[in-house]
Amino acid sequence: MAASRPQHRAPPGRVPTRCVAALCAACFLLGVCVVNRYWAVPEPPDCRSKANSGRSRAMLSQAQTREVVIALDRTISDIEMRLAAARAAQMRSQGVSPSDSAADQGNMRPRLLFVMGIMTTFNNRRRRDSIRKTWMPEGEGLRRLEKDKGIVMRFVIGRSANPGPDSEVERAMDAEDKEYNDILRLNHVEGQDGLPLKIQMFLSTALSTWDADFYVKVDDDVHVNIGITRSILARHRSKPRVYIGCMKSGPVIANNESKYYEPDHWKFGTAGNNYFRHATRQLYAITRDLATYVSANKHILHKYTNEDVSFGSWLIGLDVEHVDERSLCCGIPPDCEWKAQAGNPCGASFDWNCSGVCNPAERMEEVHRQCWEHREAALPQAQES
Repeated sequence: MAASRPQHRAPPGRVPTRCVAALCAACFLLGVCVVNRYWAVPEPPDCRSKANSGRSRAMLSQAQTREVVIALDRTISDIEMRLAAARAAQMRSQGVSPSDSAADQGNMRPRLLFVMGIMTTFNNRRRRDSIRKTWMPEGEGLRRLEKDKGIVMRFVIGRSANPGPDSEVERAMDAEDKEYNDILRLNHVEGQDGLPLKIQMFLSTALSTWDADFYVKVDDDVHVNIGITRSILARHRSKPRVYIGCMKSGPVIANNESKYYEPDHWKFGTAGNNYFRHATRQLYAITRDLATYVSANKHILHKYTNEDVSFGSWLIGLDVEHVDERSLCCGIPPDCEWKAQAGNPCGASFDWNCSGVCNPAERMEEVHRQCWEHREAALPQAQES
């Protein structure tokens, strides 16, 4: 019985499932490598044009970004201007003059009547000394003027082109400032891009340093009566946007051989046209709101060849009151003497032929003796009043 039973063979061994999966994966990876190595995918014919199109889109995106940034800057500047005007209007509605405010934007700073910047250069040390000896106080007198009258005066000057520790010019300016403490240094290369940029930098620096109703620009060859200037400005201190000076409207010079040549003369129409009304460059003043506007927009305000034209152009499109104050452009003696005797003492005096006091380093003391406001005490008209 046992011999007749059929013989069963053992089943063949099976390959494990994990080995099959691993083998398949290895074959797939090998196939991918072979295809990438030997089977090059042809590049579409318009790939280069697509790359150029991508670069063009990137450039367009950059241009659009710049436009957005400029538009944002303008919006911020407009908001700053509106906020300053709104603060002043709110204080006036509450019966408080903007000049009486003890704080601005959270900074506890006494509100001054005006900050006067006397524009000067490295080579004009003798002019500065002549002013210190005449109409501008020194030392304790300068500090009392700020504390008692709310008046700050500083000589305004930038930096040299090479402001290193070995610069003789910088060392001399540092020593002069240490001696008198009456110099305002700007983060501006002296002589670069002309006086309009320097005026803008002065306003920006002065605004961040002092809180005042007015900011005044004057040249270092002009004689100024501080008391008269103070009285003139005080009459307008409740107004938010005022531009005060001797207004003029001179011809636009298209002759490139003239020192007053205006490269942008074509913007003013046909030949023979005049500039818009603007204050003469010797001395002018603006209120805080306008100084804030000029400072905030200095990167987009156009600069003409002449400083006074540039400044007038920055304000011409705004809602600004132009005050033509002729006592800020008196002549040298005897003109200032006659006006004082007539009861109209001068705030500023200079020689029109020189656009300032001629030879100011030598003649400022002479002009001061004859045009100084304190001479009014000796006049019969002043005694009677």
